[in-house]
Amino acid sequence: MFEFVRAHQGQYPIACMCRVLGVSTSGYYAWRKRPPSRRAQRDQELSERIRAIHKRSRQTYGARRVHAELRTRSVVVARRRVARLMRAQGLVGVTRRKRRSTTRRDPQAAVAPDRVKRQFEAAEPNRLWVADITYVPTLEGFVYLAMVLGVFSRKIVGWAMSARQTVELVQAALTMAVRTRGALGVVFHSDRGSQYTAVAFTRQCGAMGLERSMGAAGNCYDNAMAESFFATLECELLQRVPFAGREQAEQELFRFLEGFCNRRRRHSALGYLSPVEFEQAWHAGQQAA
Repeated sequence: MFEFVRAHQGQYPIACMCRVLGVSTSGYYAWRKRPPSRRAQRDQELSERIRAIHKRSRQTYGARRVHAELRTRSVVVARRRVARLMRAQGLVGVTRRKRRSTTRRDPQAAVAPDRVKRQFEAAEPNRLWVADITYVPTLEGFVYLAMVLGVFSRKIVGWAMSARQTVELVQAALTMAVRTRGALGVVFHSDRGSQYTAVAFTRQCGAMGLERSMGAAGNCYDNAMAESFFATLECELLQRVPFAGREQAEQELFRFLEGFCNRRRRHSALGYLSPVEFEQAWHAGQQAA
């Protein structure tokens, strides 16, 4: 009750609030003079840490991810307490919205069988990649982003951007993935968009030793992991940062993909590790074994 009185003392007379709440005015002033309790001091310290973590997450983390970040820093605290302190400061995580599809299918193109069957699982790196394209609106027009995501660690292993949604765009993203990962024999899963069924892209996959896989046309669940990543991109970046031009969009996308998603963003499916941390832990375990 005394907290309520202090929070609203600029709006109502203190004596009036105390009378309505059934507490004494002298008791309120005595409470004000007391030093903060140990719990209150601890709440203040935690609140400062929580604000810093929330800010570093680009204001995207909710209580679960903030709690996971605190645990990695050896801070012992209950998740409910983190949630309470976040509410008190008006700190919230972002929520996803459904995105619009950019898939344009060529009915004459040859397609690969679905080798994934909605089982987006991999026991080690570079066994299964998923790929897709999305668009980013700016005042100068769209920027199209093609990405390749490693299923094992959710790491974005390849990406490319362009003002046009072309075969060359998905080729550039795949080239980056193969160069950075040095992977052969990977199952490469995508939708049946015309860029992925194009002859030039099919030949590139063959030359790189990739095994093609494609979901059914018009079914988002057949490429659910790629769709999930783009939903994250939408709510954690695109809805929050309006882009004046393509150059600004490309710079922000680079920071988000490489600086945040791969290295810092904590995934619940990875035990709240980032993709880079998850892979490092896996390689350390392999070496120890």
